Amino acid sequence: MTKHLIEVITSVERRRRWSPEDKERLVAACFEPGAVISEIARAAGIHVSQLFRWRKELCRVEEQSTETATTLVPVIVAETVPAVPAVQSEPPATSHPRRKRSDVTIELGRGRRVRVDSDIDTEALGRILDCVLGLR
Repeated sequence: MTKHLIEVITSVERRRRWSPEDKERLVAACFEPGAVISEIARAAGIHVSQLFRWRKELCRVEEQSTETATTLVPVIVAETVPAVPAVQSEPPATSHPRRKRSDVTIELGRGRRVRVDSDIDTEALGRILDCVLGLR
C-alpha cells in the first residue's frame, strides 16, 4: 500500500492562492537544464498551462523592469565610405581639411537600433532616444 499526499481545502473558495515566491520557484525550476515542465506542474498539483502562463507573466514583468532601468549596451563605431562627389570643374576656393565621417550605431534590444552620425547634437539624440523608447 502506497501513501499519497492529499490536500484538503476547507474554505469556501475554490481557487488556491500561490505566493509570488512559489510562482517564481516553480518557474525557475522550468529553466533548469533537463527540466520537464509537465513533471514540475504535476508535482505542484497544477495544470501545465498554468505554469506556462506564470512563466509568460514573470518574463513580461522582468522585461518591463529592464526597459525602465538604465542599462549599458555595446556601441560599435564604424567608418563609412564617403559618398562619391559630383564631378566639379573648378576646385573649391578655400580648402578645409577633410574630416572622416563615422556613424554610431546604438543597439536598443529586441532588434531595434539607431544609427546616427558621430557629431550629432547630444540633446537631439536624447530626444530621439526618448521617442524611440516611448519615454515621451
